[in-house]
Formats: sequence, structure tokens, C-alpha cells
Amino acid sequence: QLLQEEKPLRDAHLTNDELKILSSFQMLSVKPMLIALNLDESQIDKAEMFLDELAKKKLSKNTKALFFFGKIEQEMSELSDKEAEIFMKEYGIKESALNSIIREAYDLLGLQSFFTCGDTECRAWTIRKGSTAQEAAGEIHTDFYNKFIRAEVVGYDDFISAGSFAKAKEQGTWRLEGKEYIVKDGDIMIIRHG
Repeated sequence: QLLQEEKPLRDAHLTNDELKILSSFQMLSVKPMLIALNLDESQIDKAEMFLDELAKKKLSKNTKALFFFGKIEQEMSELSDKEAEIFMKEYGIKESALNSIIREAYDLLGLQSFFTCGDTECRAWTIRKGSTAQEAAGEIHTDFYNKFIRAEVVGYDDFISAGSFAKAKEQGTWRLEGKEYIVKDGDIMIIRHG
């Protein structure tokens, strides 16, 4: 019925089984949509108005919109970090277009990141929101999923506040979690497996 009314399937309240059936048809309108408006410098004062106009069109929960200023971003890319920060403040830009697009895309797709840190490297891993510690371990390696024992976890903000793993342990923010622990965005984890 939605197709006959020329409405996108992303607006339908579909079950997981229905989504699996639809996936074989590769319908573009079932996929989440991110609208990125590349505005001109002269439209800075109208940027929020453009988003308000889009909102009036009753975008579905699976559609998000954002704006950025491509020409300004290009000019900023040629500046030092300090100069770019000043430039952004002058134009009232809160974050870079790249960061905005990545953040909104992650949110739209229901994704988040967790980190693993060893002696020589730290790495970010992408998982679905609501993933357990065991499922997160499986993203690293299937053996980690199958032989999962526990995860040592510290939240990103707690780690930054503490300044080191040792201090996080002293402060009690470094903790042991089991396989059912729901991983939070930015968690730093050490996976223990058999």
C-alpha cells in the first residue's frame, strides 16, 4: 500500500521478518536516509530555517537532516587546527561537516563504537547499539565470542577524567563485566577469553 501511495518504505512499521523479506528486493526506500544540505556562506542565517522546512514534511524516524558549509569547510581544511577553531567560532559552526555526518549516520543506523587498548595500539570497533559485551568481543574475533569469560571496562569519560588505566582502577571506574553487559558508546574494554 505504501508503494502505491508513493511513500517510502522506511516510514512503515515493519517487523524484522518483513524487513528480511524486503531485503531480497533491495528496495532503496526501505533504507534510512540522511539528508545533507550543502549551504552557501550567504545562507548561514537561514540554515535552521531549511531544517525547519524539512521537519514540516514530517520526516520519519529513519530520516535525518543536517546542514554544512562545503566552501567554508574547504577553506578550513587549509588552516592549522587552532586557526580552524577560530574560523568555526566566527561562523558559529559547532563541529566539522565530517564529524556531523559520521555522528548522524551512526545514530541513524543504530551504531556505536567501543575501544580496545593494548601496549602498542588502541582501536575503535563498530557495533550495534544494545550489543552485549560478548557480541562486541565477537566483532574482534569469533573465538573471543565463543570463549568469552569477562570484559574489563571503563567508560570513555571516566578514563579521560582519571588520566590512566591505573588511576581508573584506583577510582573504581575500571570494572569487571559479564557477557550480558550492554556496551555503552565509547567504552574501553579488555576482553578476557579462554
